[in-house]
Amino acid sequence: MFNGILIDKDDSGYRASLQTLDDGQLPDGNVTVRVAYSTLNFKDGLAITGSSPVVRQFPMVPGIDLAGTVEASSHPDHKAGDQVLLNGWGVGESHWGGLAQKARLNGDWLIPLPDAFSAAQAMAIGTAGYTAMLCIMALERNGVTPAQGEVLVTGANGGVGSFAIALLNRLGYRVVASTGRLSEHEYLKRLGAGEILDRATLSEPGRPLAKERWAAVIDSVGSHTLANACASTRAEGTVAACGLAQGMDFPASVAPFILRGVTLAGINSVTQPKARRIEAWNRLAKDLDFALLPLISHEIALSEAIAAAPKLLAGQLRGRVVVDVNR
Repeated sequence: MFNGILIDKDDSGYRASLQTLDDGQLPDGNVTVRVAYSTLNFKDGLAITGSSPVVRQFPMVPGIDLAGTVEASSHPDHKAGDQVLLNGWGVGESHWGGLAQKARLNGDWLIPLPDAFSAAQAMAIGTAGYTAMLCIMALERNGVTPAQGEVLVTGANGGVGSFAIALLNRLGYRVVASTGRLSEHEYLKRLGAGEILDRATLSEPGRPLAKERWAAVIDSVGSHTLANACASTRAEGTVAACGLAQGMDFPASVAPFILRGVTLAGINSVTQPKARRIEAWNRLAKDLDFALLPLISHEIALSEAIAAAPKLLAGQLRGRVVVDVNR
């Protein structure tokens, strides 16, 4: 028996509750993991509250991240006792995820926990930090360097934004952070932001082309913010798009792409090849200042996760929410 958050939907409605579950309820998979830590991401907030149809089948354990110890395995890459982590692959949506004390998974989705991280540190980074690193790797593949100019990070107070700022600063870039929370300016400067913009300057409808400013952009917001970021990106610059906090729409024109040669690079963190996942986590081990993790993240118990979900969606929680599933 083990504890987990279970989401169900039937004639009586949609609900998420903390329950005691049985091993026999676990879904099919060739690796069983004793979970140590998971996280509460934006997508998990949507799943727990039912605010968006994230969950594809019921019942479902949410949690798109997990780190823990292999308990049993018939997969050739994993054996009992191995420390592993997982991001994405539809867990928490179409396959039971990490907000429980046990998970049964496809071993192809798992990667070894890098020696540099504890399970708690890995989840403090989680999908958000991993996605931020994928964005930076995309910028680098397109030849973006610190010498080319400023990098804009939108959604700066969120998990992806926080890690993007910290990583870019450590790599020598001048970072401009866009946020709607004036009270968080000191936090963003401690992460490494050189300047802070009010998100209102980007979030309203804008012109097809604006004055060139950004050498690159990491955007987790979408909608008008992404359109305006593209419109003000310098010639041959790159915009990495990884989120939709403002909306899924993209009310833009082709002008930045055909008149300035701007590249819009989509970042899909869910189904990245294993080699790139491992590369991203190895880069995080090398390029992230671990001393910033307590600033970027805070820990809650599994029993607190359901109540925290609407606060996360409302933008009331800063950075990363790490979930200790064993309390």
